[in-house]
Amino acid sequence: MADFNTNKFRVDGSEKFDIKKAKTRFPDIYDGKEEYEAMQEQSAKDLDELQSKMYAHNRYGLLVIFQAMDAAGKDGTIKNVLAGVNPIGIKIHSFKRPTETELSHDFLWRTNQVLPQRGTITIFNRSYYEEVLVVKVEPAILTQSQRLPVELTDDLEKVWKHRYSDIRNLEKYLYRNGIRVIKFFLNVSKEEQASRLIERIEDPAKNWKFEENDVKVRDKWDEYMQAYEDCINATATKKSPWYVIPADDKKNLRLTVGRIIAEELKTMDMKYPEVGEERTAELRDFIDIINNQTLEK
Repeated sequence: MADFNTNKFRVDGSEKFDIKKAKTRFPDIYDGKEEYEAMQEQSAKDLDELQSKMYAHNRYGLLVIFQAMDAAGKDGTIKNVLAGVNPIGIKIHSFKRPTETELSHDFLWRTNQVLPQRGTITIFNRSYYEEVLVVKVEPAILTQSQRLPVELTDDLEKVWKHRYSDIRNLEKYLYRNGIRVIKFFLNVSKEEQASRLIERIEDPAKNWKFEENDVKVRDKWDEYMQAYEDCINATATKKSPWYVIPADDKKNLRLTVGRIIAEELKTMDMKYPEVGEERTAELRDFIDIINNQTLEK
């Protein structure tokens, strides 16, 4: 994986993104199960070391957003990529259907409550991007569930334009405050998604994951793909890029996501707090105290 270039998955607004050209599978970056496990272990170790430095430095934060169609592998990717990372510096938020309280606020309110603290990595499993994806495909949500004034929803194109602008401004604001944002779209094929949904039905241990709504959403696959394309083109920037990752192979997906997060952390100017000579001498005195305590016992 040393020569593996993740830039081919990066969308930063410099070129128009065409979802029809985006791949859902690419050649393996690992050679067999043993090498995959070794690479996964090394990836977790690298992330843990980088996150520890980030926590100690306490100047930056990182928001990592995962968006995808159902069964694309969000949960498994988050679980595997972060395995072994000290949980003190990791926060994970999974956003389901909005509650009544959330629906009574503006569309960014529920996610703004849990934006990253300095020194931490915050994972959003789904996010405010649902507001220009699901809501765009099902615009009745605007007036029925979100109860927006009718005069604000007469021109739907203006609604999406404004929401894209609000999202770009939020991410620009976060960057200016030391909070980096990277966004993953896990690009699963319709055929692979079908296989995974059927597996959820056939495997009793996975029945709980299956929802009838997943089937209804598949009927609007093309509309969702167009919504993703529009959203990515409208919100991809050099400071807050999207990464469109082929998701038909879960192992490739996990290794790629881990590498990209590590690369982003490495761009931050982080270091462990330096200790002066006087404090170093004080610390050495504590070694003597601790040793004496041990001898007294």
